[in-house]
Amino acid sequence: MEIYVVKSGDTLWLIAQKFGTDISQISLANELDNPNQLVIGQSLVIPEPGREYVVQNGDTLARIAAMFDVSITELAQANNISSGIIYIGEVLELPYFTHTVNPGETVWSISRRYGVSVDSILQANDMAEPGLIYPGQNLRIPAPERPVTEVNAYTTRFDDRSRRSVLALGRNFTYLAPFSYHVNADGSLEEIQETPVLDAAHQTNTAPLLVVTNFTEEEGFSSDLAASVLRNPDIQETLIDNLLAIMQEKGYAGVNFDFEYVYPEDRENYNNFLRRVVERLHPEFLVSTALAPKESAEQSGLLYEAHDYQTQGEIVDFIVSMTYEWGWAGGRPWAIAPINEVRDVLDFVVSVVPSEKVMMGVPLYGRDWKIPWVEGTTARTVSPQDAVQLAVQHGVPIEYNETYQAPFFHYTDETGQRHEVWFEDARSMQAKYDLIKEYNLRGPSYWVLGNAFPQNWAVLQDNFTVRKL
Repeated sequence: MEIYVVKSGDTLWLIAQKFGTDISQISLANELDNPNQLVIGQSLVIPEPGREYVVQNGDTLARIAAMFDVSITELAQANNISSGIIYIGEVLELPYFTHTVNPGETVWSISRRYGVSVDSILQANDMAEPGLIYPGQNLRIPAPERPVTEVNAYTTRFDDRSRRSVLALGRNFTYLAPFSYHVNADGSLEEIQETPVLDAAHQTNTAPLLVVTNFTEEEGFSSDLAASVLRNPDIQETLIDNLLAIMQEKGYAGVNFDFEYVYPEDRENYNNFLRRVVERLHPEFLVSTALAPKESAEQSGLLYEAHDYQTQGEIVDFIVSMTYEWGWAGGRPWAIAPINEVRDVLDFVVSVVPSEKVMMGVPLYGRDWKIPWVEGTTARTVSPQDAVQLAVQHGVPIEYNETYQAPFFHYTDETGQRHEVWFEDARSMQAKYDLIKEYNLRGPSYWVLGNAFPQNWAVLQDNFTVRKL
């Protein structure tokens, strides 16, 4: 797969010619509303012919397998497809691609070129001896192995549309985290009606995580509510009993605690609570936490001080560092997850937590601010797909900030109001996945499903093999 940035004079036909593919494959992979409307600076994912295939109307797994002379099982396994169902616009990786032998080439040199083993080439071609190849011969080359990662995705919606979204995207997830069960001061939990997305998770072999928050409808994240739980061991035991009952009944694989704005004096109470949870839930269930994006252990502020990265990293199975919301709805226009800021957080986090226990928060959304920005105003949240459509609609070029590794643009609406939009695209996601590989992290954790972003799943697949438990 290639990432291509639209330039002046480009058309989809010219881009397809450049990469030796056809318009429909590019259009479907990027879910282009109108293939004839592109804007300068727009990023496109370009599936590689012979190595990737974008599902089209009328396709079945069997039809695609026959088209490329592979078995249905091989194609399904290469793409984490457990249900046999595929969706229009999905980019599928082919388990093999074809190489035509050139004069002087050997199986060993071909294996080095593509980063696969000699034995895998021999096995794929039913060859006994590596020396028995000749110029012009077509060899089947196994798709190179990619780094294995775990992926978590939060979802806040549980209706049929969300169920269908999880069915379509679930092959990309290790965990699905329905957000959220609200804890009450007596240790009870306000249940949510998440059965539709849980069913979809189970159908896609995705492990659901029960998310518990100290959130109230009146206050949002409540410091007092967290204190009432964290300062009372009896209430904690009640909470854990309730957790176990729900997890066993609904088939959860683990729990994720997202306690925010915890009083600093409850820092060790939070750690002790997690120790109690792990003692009760291990080894049957996973235990994880979501933590504010700190750059040092001493970082001040109610959001940060009670989040003890080092100790929680020792206690729980993994942590989610919420590395997003620099460009928050109530603040000034800015990239949601500027890569330089994310890097500063990771530098601290991996100094106190084993990298294999760290999931990096990744946003699946953008924001549209009115400018000049006025304090007290709120930006509108947009999907990456909607952001591009706004640029197309207003005929404005998309720019890219190299420091933040994020796309942005300005436009004027019908009333004459100026806007500034920051969002994510294929390039910004590639930068984030490069960071995950550089720091050898456990993987990405997405906030939040429900925002159309087809490019992301193609870029994720191009970088990683997603682990299924």
